[in-house]
Amino acid sequence: MAVLMVSGCAQTEQSTDGKGAGTPVPADYTGVEELPEKLAADGTTIVVGDPAAATTVRLYEDPRCPFVEQFESTGAPALREMTLRREAKTEYTLASFRDDSMGGDGSKRAVNALRAALDAGKFTEYHAVIFENRAEIELAGGYTTASLLELADQVDGLRSEAFDSAVTTMKYKDFVNASQKTYETAGGDDPRGPGTPTVAINGTKITGNLAGWVFEKESFAMLLNSVPE
Repeated sequence: MAVLMVSGCAQTEQSTDGKGAGTPVPADYTGVEELPEKLAADGTTIVVGDPAAATTVRLYEDPRCPFVEQFESTGAPALREMTLRREAKTEYTLASFRDDSMGGDGSKRAVNALRAALDAGKFTEYHAVIFENRAEIELAGGYTTASLLELADQVDGLRSEAFDSAVTTMKYKDFVNASQKTYETAGGDDPRGPGTPTVAINGTKITGNLAGWVFEKESFAMLLNSVPE
């Protein structure tokens, strides 16, 4: 089994990569519309999956991070499969630090739009579209109101007056800022945060050599099934 070893996005890193355009929700997301989605009591954690699932995965992600995009297309399908089987649930903390190193406010706008998608019960599908199109959007200057609304067209039932208004007015700006602070707190001794993607399974952060395992479906599945509850 080949395991890809990569680092994640940090506060000072930059990227100029790119790939194809206009990608809709991937086929392996079939059935996600039936999954529970909610904002946790802490006001910053977005929880997807059966509340009774035995495995809990905490993900720290920035929408502009190319390594998160890579994770979402390589290792994350293992988590999606477990979530659809009601065996796992995912707790998302959405960061926006990439705006500081890359310029602009694309991460903040994307996190705001993802929060609006949660209100519509479409967070999981929109999250997929965001990362499927990240590289092309980045090459075009980063997420904007127009591009985020255009991407929302790829999620059935997402566009509405309420969603469009939330995206346009940055309705969830306070959520964006609070979520970034939660991310920074998770860094422990590093006030900048833990980097993205950071993965914790049942409270155990995946670090060191094992961190590379999350970027390969088979090895990530092994981790998901081996970390004690």
